[in-house]
Amino acid sequence: MKQTGRNIKRRLYAFMLLHNRLLRAKYYHGYGVHSPFVYMLVRNAFMGKGLESQDDHSLYEALLRRDVAERRAVQLQRTFAYCKASSFAIDEAAGDFRVLTEAFPTESLGKAYEEAHKEGVILVIMKPYADRCRQRVCCEIVERHDSTSVDNRAYLIIFNTNKLPKQNFRL
Repeated sequence: MKQTGRNIKRRLYAFMLLHNRLLRAKYYHGYGVHSPFVYMLVRNAFMGKGLESQDDHSLYEALLRRDVAERRAVQLQRTFAYCKASSFAIDEAAGDFRVLTEAFPTESLGKAYEEAHKEGVILVIMKPYADRCRQRVCCEIVERHDSTSVDNRAYLIIFNTNKLPKQNFRL
């Protein structure tokens, strides 16, 4: 059977997806994460099943209105509470916890990162693997970032603080 270029590309892409999942498996449920901050983030925010009743759920509700999956909205609401952020913004340059949805233009991600970095706020980029261009931009941001970032496949969290070391966790 003769393999066409398209068949080879499909197999290569399938292999890359499998490789990506295997690399991330070592951090499953926080195992192998050697940063106490990120370990507690994984255990408290990502693995939590529901919302805390005493917390304000405004971020959760705003994300649901933007068609973010409920599970991801819960995780980001719990991350917002864990980081003790006081305000948030979705697709805007305001607040100390900024969420950029898939609707945010890919070509503006770099500028949004620079603003968040300058102001020292947390930046969340939803669907960093939506397409190749967005993936490339997100990889460039992570490479030049000088603090901790957490890539959870569904979103990329960039912590802009000098208290955390330069690390990238791919969960």
